[in-house]
Amino acid sequence: MAKLAFLGLGVMGGPMARHLAAKGHDVTVYNRTPARAAAWVAAHGQRSAATPAEAARGAEVVLACVGNDDDLRQVCTGPDGAFSAMSAGTLFIDHTTVSAQVTHQVAAIASAKGIGYVDAPVSGGQAGAENGALSIMCGGSETDYARAEPVMAAYARICRRIGDSGAGQLAKMMNQICIAGLMQGLSEALAFGQKAGLDGEAVVEVISQGAAGSWQMVNRHKTMLKDEFDFGFAVDWMRKDLAICLKTAEEIGASLPVTALVDQFYKDVQLMGGGRNDTSSLIRRLR
Repeated sequence: MAKLAFLGLGVMGGPMARHLAAKGHDVTVYNRTPARAAAWVAAHGQRSAATPAEAARGAEVVLACVGNDDDLRQVCTGPDGAFSAMSAGTLFIDHTTVSAQVTHQVAAIASAKGIGYVDAPVSGGQAGAENGALSIMCGGSETDYARAEPVMAAYARICRRIGDSGAGQLAKMMNQICIAGLMQGLSEALAFGQKAGLDGEAVVEVISQGAAGSWQMVNRHKTMLKDEFDFGFAVDWMRKDLAICLKTAEEIGASLPVTALVDQFYKDVQLMGGGRNDTSSLIRRLR
């Protein structure tokens, strides 16, 4: 059992921190909105802190799952950031989906302080976090990853080191690129079937068992057919992730024509007022 700090208690971070506490770890939590941290402590015990530095003080491992590049910089290197209270030999695990560029920057600051650093973005959505069944792709040294893996096992279905610092974030970009294309294809297929007068659920029962099957098809087709999207991974966050993908593609000379197109389709959904809807709401623009 370890003394841990967890920074960020959103729809992903909250359940992940809960799994750590359930495994017997000593967990101190921090959230930008104190009321959310207080609610988490009331539900799961442990304790909360007023700042990232306070949460990190004395912790062997500090984990974060915040919003974006700026949020990560703030909780790590801001005036009350975790790094100011972490000692040499401790470890920082970042579950936020951010750019590889900021990962390199923050990891270098950590290294200069003798702090280990693993970038470890996750896939599996809110359900994966709730059920402790996330896929985690990691970047960092083999030594740091070996220390991080037993901690992350509390909520991982699979956890793998992909390469050095930043490799986890690049792998997560691949994940989001795949989801964007899959979701557009699924949206078109379901909208097509509805226009043709077919029973969408009956069709999916068959085709999901063949070459067209995917996690998105199995887990999202029913709510898509019912026009229900008030859950899951928000369109606003998907566009944040796709912006990272597209910027990185430009930097490395990769071509992402379908991803760029689907990103604009998600912009349409935002303009329709669906920024907080699940990414499966892409089908709305086809109706």
